[in-house]
Amino acid sequence: MSQDAKPAKGNKPDAAPESKYRATLNMPDTAFPMRGDLPKREPAWVAEWEAGDLYGKLRAARVGAKKFVLHDGPPYANGNIHIGHAVNKVLKDMIVKSRQLAGFDAAYIPGWDCHGLPIENQIEKTFGRNLSRDDVQAKARAYAAEQIDGQRVDFKRLGVLGDWSRPYRTMDFGNEANEIRALKKIMERGFVYRGLKPVYWCFDCGSSLAEFEIEYMDKKSSTLDVAFPCAEPDKLAAAFGLASLPKDAFTVIWTTTAWTIPANQALNMHADLSYALVDTPKGLLVLAESLVEKASARYGFEPDQVKVLATTSGAKLEGLNFKHPFAHVHEGYNRLSPVYLADYVSAEDGTGIVHAAPAYGVDDFNSCIAHGLKFDDILNPVQGNGVYEAELPLFGGQHIWKAVPVILDALRDAGRLLATKEITHSYPHCWRHKTPVIYRAAAQWFVRMDEGQGVFTVDKADKTLRQLALDAIDQTTFYPENGRARLRDMIANRPDWCISRQRNWGVPLPFFLHKVSGELHPDTLALIDRAAALVEQGGVEAWSTLDPAEWLGEQAAEYSKSTDILDVWFDSGTTFFHVLNAQNGSHAEAGHTEGPEADLYLEGHDQHRGWFHSSLLASCAINGRAPYKGLLTHGFTVDGQGRKMSKSVGNTVAPQEISTKMGAEIIRLWAASTDYSGDLGIDDKILARVVDGYRRIRNTLRFLLANTSDFNPATDAVPLGELLEIDRYALARASQLQEDILAHYERYEFHPVVAKLQVYCSEDLGAFYLDVLKDRLYTSAAGSKARRAAQTALWHITHGMLRWMAPFLSFTAEEAWKVFNQGHGQTDTIFTETYWDFHEADKDTELLAKWSRIRAFREECNRRIEDVRTRGDVGASLQANLFVTVGTQDDEGQRLLADLRSLGDDLKFVLIVSSVELAEGHSTQIEVNPAKAAKCERCWHYRDDVGINPEHPTLCGRCDSNLHGEGEHREHA
Repeated sequence: MSQDAKPAKGNKPDAAPESKYRATLNMPDTAFPMRGDLPKREPAWVAEWEAGDLYGKLRAARVGAKKFVLHDGPPYANGNIHIGHAVNKVLKDMIVKSRQLAGFDAAYIPGWDCHGLPIENQIEKTFGRNLSRDDVQAKARAYAAEQIDGQRVDFKRLGVLGDWSRPYRTMDFGNEANEIRALKKIMERGFVYRGLKPVYWCFDCGSSLAEFEIEYMDKKSSTLDVAFPCAEPDKLAAAFGLASLPKDAFTVIWTTTAWTIPANQALNMHADLSYALVDTPKGLLVLAESLVEKASARYGFEPDQVKVLATTSGAKLEGLNFKHPFAHVHEGYNRLSPVYLADYVSAEDGTGIVHAAPAYGVDDFNSCIAHGLKFDDILNPVQGNGVYEAELPLFGGQHIWKAVPVILDALRDAGRLLATKEITHSYPHCWRHKTPVIYRAAAQWFVRMDEGQGVFTVDKADKTLRQLALDAIDQTTFYPENGRARLRDMIANRPDWCISRQRNWGVPLPFFLHKVSGELHPDTLALIDRAAALVEQGGVEAWSTLDPAEWLGEQAAEYSKSTDILDVWFDSGTTFFHVLNAQNGSHAEAGHTEGPEADLYLEGHDQHRGWFHSSLLASCAINGRAPYKGLLTHGFTVDGQGRKMSKSVGNTVAPQEISTKMGAEIIRLWAASTDYSGDLGIDDKILARVVDGYRRIRNTLRFLLANTSDFNPATDAVPLGELLEIDRYALARASQLQEDILAHYERYEFHPVVAKLQVYCSEDLGAFYLDVLKDRLYTSAAGSKARRAAQTALWHITHGMLRWMAPFLSFTAEEAWKVFNQGHGQTDTIFTETYWDFHEADKDTELLAKWSRIRAFREECNRRIEDVRTRGDVGASLQANLFVTVGTQDDEGQRLLADLRSLGDDLKFVLIVSSVELAEGHSTQIEVNPAKAAKCERCWHYRDDVGINPEHPTLCGRCDSNLHGEGEHREHA
C-alpha cells in the first residue's frame, strides 16, 4: 500500500506542482522501512533475542498457564542442515508460537540424536578403522558436540525460538542413563528376550538393522529354478500312489537369492496345495499342479514333452527327503533337505516349493525351528561383511553378490539349473547406505511384539505390545488423517524389534552373560540400576572401561560383559522418558511410569517407520500408551518440477544461501505458504513469488503503522460503538478473519492462513478499506473524531494482524511491534502477547452482509469507471460523477438501494467519486459522467463549493471547514 499523500488511488497527475496545502495534510510517517533488508538485519535480531533472553521472557509470561508440549524429534548430529531440516524446524516453531499466542505455556526444548553408525563411520573415515573402543567413543562424542554447535547456529538463524542453551542431547550422561532405565522398565514388563533370529543385516554398517532402517528400492537379481534330487524314491512313489518311479525324480524350487543355495537345509510345501509328478526330458519333476504349464515353458519343454503322471497333496509329501543340489559335487554338501509344511508357501508364482535357508529368512527360520531344527545346527556361512566363511565348500572367501554367477555356473555344470533369468524387483536396502541388505541369523536382543516369555519379567503387561500399540494409534489424532492407516499397517505387520547392535558408539546393553549357558546374571535388574548410575556419572565410556571384577568379584571369571549397544532408534524412541518427565518437573528414575504425553510429535512422513514408530513401541511397552496425543507429518522438499533434491542433479537449495540472499523470513513464509501435507516445492521462481507476497504484506503493515504513528490509544481512541459504520465493518471483518485464522492454527494449517492474510491485505484492506480511508485520514483535522475513529480501527487491525503473522513472519512482526508499541507502555515483544480481542465485532452479521453487498456494488462501479477512463473521458475516479439507477423489482435490489441510501452523502467517499446521485428504476444502471465542478487543490475532489472562502479560493468547503472551522461531519465513511 503506497504511503503517498494522495487521498485516493490514481488521483495524482503526472507532473503536478506541489500544493501549498500539502503541509496541511496528515502525512503518514513511520520508522518502519519499506525495504526489509532482511539478510543484513536478521542476524542482529537473532543476537538481540539471545542477549535479551527472549525465550526466558516467554516462559516467564506463561507461568501457571496450561502447557502445550511439542516434543522435538531429534535431528542427527552430523553435517550441515539442509532445506528439509529448515522446513521441519520452522513448522515446529510456527506451531509453538501460535500456541504461545493462544495463551499456552508452549515451551520448546530442541534435541539432537548423537549416537549411531553415521558418526562412527565418520570417525573411522577420518582416523582409520583400528581405533580402540575408548578412542572411538571419545572422538565420536567430540564430533557430535561440534556438529550440534554448527546446526544450532543455523536453526537460530531461522528465527526458531527455543531453549537453545539447554537442549537435550541423547549423548548427555543423564539421558544415556535414563535410556538404560527405560530398557529396564521394558524388561520388567516382559517384552525383552534374547534369541537367534534372522534380522536385517547391512554389510556396510557391519551390523543388524531395525525395521525402521529399511527402505525398498529396485535391484537386479537372477531368478533360478533348481532341481533337488529325491533321496527316497520309493516313498515319493508311494506318496503319489505309484508302485515305483520310472526314472530319477527331483523337486524344483524357484528363488531370486542364489547366494542362499549353499545354506539350504529344507524344502517347504503347503499342506493343501496339489502337487504333480511330471515326466519331462529332465526327469520326473515335482511341481505345484497349477504351475506345471508355466514352469515347463520356462524350462524350454514342448507341450508334448510334458506329462503329469500323478498328483497328491502337500500333506502326503511331508517328511520326504531330497538331496542338496551340490551333494554329488562336494562332500560338504552331502546332506538331506526334508520337506516341511508351511502356510506361507503359495502357488502364485515359481514352483510352489520354497527352499529354506533358515539363517537367511524369517519364514524359513520359523518353519525349520518349528520342525525341530536346533539353533546350533543352523548353517550361517555368510559373515558380517558379506563374505562366505573360508571353510564353505566351492565358494568360501567370496562375497555373496559376486558369488551369484559362480553359483549359477556350478549349478549348471552339476545339471541342477533348469532356468535362470535377470529381473528387476523391489528389494530391501539400507536406509543410510542405499545398498541391498540381507536377512542374517544372529544372536540379538529383541522387544517382543506378540505373546512370549521375556527375561526378568516383574510386572507383565496385560496385552501384547502389538495390541497396545494398535490401541494407542486409535487414541491418537493424525495430521493428516491418512497417517493413521500407514502407521497402523506398519505396526500390524512388523516383526519383533531387534534392539541390539554390534558397534562402539552408543548406549550399552549393560548385561553380564554366562560364558557357558549364555544366560543373564541372576542379579541383572540390580546391575542395570548400577549401570545407569555409573553412566549418569561418566557416560557410556564408564561402562566400556568397567572391570567386571569390580561388580562381580570371583564370579567375573564366569561371565562376559556385553559389548552390544542399543539400536539408535531406541535412543530417540525413549527420549520422551527423560525429556517429557523433565519438562513436567518429574524424573524418570524416580519410578514415574505414567509420565506426561506430548501434545504433538511432528516430523517428515518417513518417520512413520522411524521415530514415530520406535517412540510408540517404547512408550506402549513402558506406559501402555503412546507418548503423543497427536502426530503431524510433512512431505519432503523437491524442486519446482517435483524432483527430489540431489547434488548430482544440481537442484538442491541450501537454507544458508537463501538466508544470505533473501533472508530467513522468506524461508519461513515459503514453508508457511506451502501445503506441507504433500511434497514442498522450492526453486528460484517459487521463492521470487514468495518475495512478492512478503512485500505485499510488509507494505500493508507499513501503511497501518504510518497512519497510526500519531495515535495514542490512551487519549485518542474512540469507543467502538461510536466508530463510523465502515470502521465498525472493518473491525467485524478483521474479527471474522481472526476466527478463521485461529481455527486453522488450531488444526496446524498454515498455508490457508498465509493465503487469507494475503487476500485480506490486497482486497479487504488495500483494494477497499484503506483505499476508502485515505481521504479521511489525510484531509480531516488531525485530532478530529472522524480521523481518530479511522485510526482506532487501524490500531485494532494492526494488533490483530501482527499476532496473526507472528508465528511465520516472526522477524517482521517483532520489528513492527517495536515501532507500533513505542511509547504506549505495552510489552517489548509480540511473542508474550495473546491473540487480539475484537470484542465480538464479528457478531454483527447484518453489518457484514450489508457491506459485502456494498463492496460488490463498488466493484461494479469501478469496472464502469475504468471503461470510461479507457475511452479518455475521465482520468482519476474523482473526476467522475455517478448517476445510479437501482433496479428494485426484487428483494435484492431493494436491499441494495436501502444500503446505498443509508450512507447518505458519504457514499461518494466509499465509491471514491466526486458525487453520486441515486434513483429507483426497473434495472440497475450506472452512468459515469465527467465532473464539471472545480477541483479542490487539497483533497482533489471536484465540488461546486471550491472557492467558497475568498481567502482560500482553491479549497472546497469541507477542506476549509477541516482547516479553519468545526470540521466536516462523517457518519458512515
